[in-house]
Amino acid sequence: MDDATLKIAVVGPTHPYKGGVASHTTTLAHELEAAGHDVTLVSWSHLYPSFFYPGEQSVPSSGDPDVPPFPRTVRALSWARPDSLVRAGRRLRDVDIIVVVHVIPPVVPLHLTLLRAAGVGRTAMTGRGPRSVVIAHNVLPHEPHPGDAALMRTFFRRVDAVVVHSAEQSRLARELDAEHVVVTDLPPHLPGGEPVERPEHRGPARLLALGLVRGYKGIDVLMRAMLRVPDVTLTVAGEIWGDAGDEIRRLAEHRSLRDRVQIHSGYVPAERIAPLLAQHDVLSLTYRSATASQNVLLAHQHGLAVLASDVGTFGDQVDDGVDGHLVPPEDEDAIVAVLERLRDPDEVARLRAGVTPPDLQAPWARYVGTLEALSAPDVLADPTLAAPVRRQSRLGRVADRAEDVVALARLARDRRRPRLELTPGDFPSWLRATDVLAHDDEARRARELARDLGLPRGADEISEWAALGALEVLIGMRDEGRREALIIDASGSGSPFGRWARAAGYAPVEVELTGARSSMTLLDVDTATLDVVTRLHPDDASAADIDETFTQAGWALRSGGLLCLTLPVGGQGDDVIGGAADLRAVIARAADVGFALVGDVDGDLTARLRHASRVSADPDAAHALVRLTLRRR
Repeated sequence: MDDATLKIAVVGPTHPYKGGVASHTTTLAHELEAAGHDVTLVSWSHLYPSFFYPGEQSVPSSGDPDVPPFPRTVRALSWARPDSLVRAGRRLRDVDIIVVVHVIPPVVPLHLTLLRAAGVGRTAMTGRGPRSVVIAHNVLPHEPHPGDAALMRTFFRRVDAVVVHSAEQSRLARELDAEHVVVTDLPPHLPGGEPVERPEHRGPARLLALGLVRGYKGIDVLMRAMLRVPDVTLTVAGEIWGDAGDEIRRLAEHRSLRDRVQIHSGYVPAERIAPLLAQHDVLSLTYRSATASQNVLLAHQHGLAVLASDVGTFGDQVDDGVDGHLVPPEDEDAIVAVLERLRDPDEVARLRAGVTPPDLQAPWARYVGTLEALSAPDVLADPTLAAPVRRQSRLGRVADRAEDVVALARLARDRRRPRLELTPGDFPSWLRATDVLAHDDEARRARELARDLGLPRGADEISEWAALGALEVLIGMRDEGRREALIIDASGSGSPFGRWARAAGYAPVEVELTGARSSMTLLDVDTATLDVVTRLHPDDASAADIDETFTQAGWALRSGGLLCLTLPVGGQGDDVIGGAADLRAVIARAADVGFALVGDVDGDLTARLRHASRVSADPDAAHALVRLTLRRR
């Protein structure tokens, strides 16, 4: 195992247990392993007693897992055997970080038993032992009970950090004595696989309420609104609990709803989710209360609009009037007004046309980076750096406040263990800050060098070639080994640069600039704040947006700061660099806004650029790329 790898234990539910938390836990293990870490998923052989969860806890034996199971799963924990927590904890004494996935307060004593057995309490005194991070999906339950707050206060006092998924949950965690709280978006872990073909349909909206039916879901409020609006239909699909289920069934028997509401009681297996979504137009999320949820992402992934209460994260995920409608919680009149609009087939078609599929990759890159940043004791020594908060507009476009970007970078940058002690002398002379990828063997040689340096594996050779040059530039910056550069990496989740920079002791903040958020304006930071901005393959800068890239990076970088980017070469269209003349024009525009090229494009680079332009026309060519490094004057 190389020095860049963390040993991580993820403690939480997984298959055969069902539900969003189990899916998130399993996907988290996969993503951490994909980032190059040594991961073990420690799960349960016997989870809650039935009085805590009266429904079916497990996926039926004939059903498929909601997400692919994680191979290195140890089902060692049992609610009925507290000694199983002690034994499991002792086996985790040599890991770097224990990530505990929190669901309900009654499990807190068991989790604390495991953490004590793992030696977590030793870190404050000796610097040894694993770090402990709690992922709190709900700081308190939607339907709390006496004693819940006291249990959570005890839990939060005894762990190193708490990760939550909304600002409101952060506030609640702090009220319960959590000292170090980090807010990050809940990444997608969508069940049901890829969307299936949607049959043609034109008519009033077909609404779907999917998942566990409980009082806080507010399905009864929706159904009472439907009593006042004809035509629209509703399917309720999921397990139905207690008084909330009785009320749903009673309303469904009303003569105005009897032919418009269908109830499919019981667990919805993964293989039925996509076909069910394809039979509906609008996902209903008229919750009374919520924290963080991926249901809006699930709807948009399958082409459905959303009707949601403005609670939890729904207000950040739904663009009101564009891809859905937002209503105040428990506001029956507001729901009636929306349902009246949804009677019109044209309105239904307009909303569905406004839906765009979510980005399923970048949120996980940020999530993994957050956990990596919490892996060393010195990160959490300064409580002022413990809670960078991301805000998200109604358009669903993330914009980091200037203080948040810088705080997140500073939160993470001192977490060095150290990992890889790289110096400029470790990089050969053929690796240049400004270069052209013109031959396959150059990409292969870059990959071999990355392996020799002990860097985590990247997605492909081209991405590694692009990132390796930027890393060499970063290591060459003069900071006397402190690794204190403030870095924005806008290269996307397909680039290994962020992972490599972290392995070398830096702490880049990764910002996704693809799809609906393809704008450098997302780098909402103060003038002359940053040391490095990267935009590397696969999320290259394009010829069409290069001027905006130069302008935004220009005011964000300090004097002497570096912009490292890649541009596609050859071919047709506005997004590519046609050849040497076009490239020199780009460099001239950079000079106009205050950038000087590091290196040059003369000599052999010109010939290689011509070759790259030629081979880019070959459909089998795997490369045609130029890497530029520019210094802010």
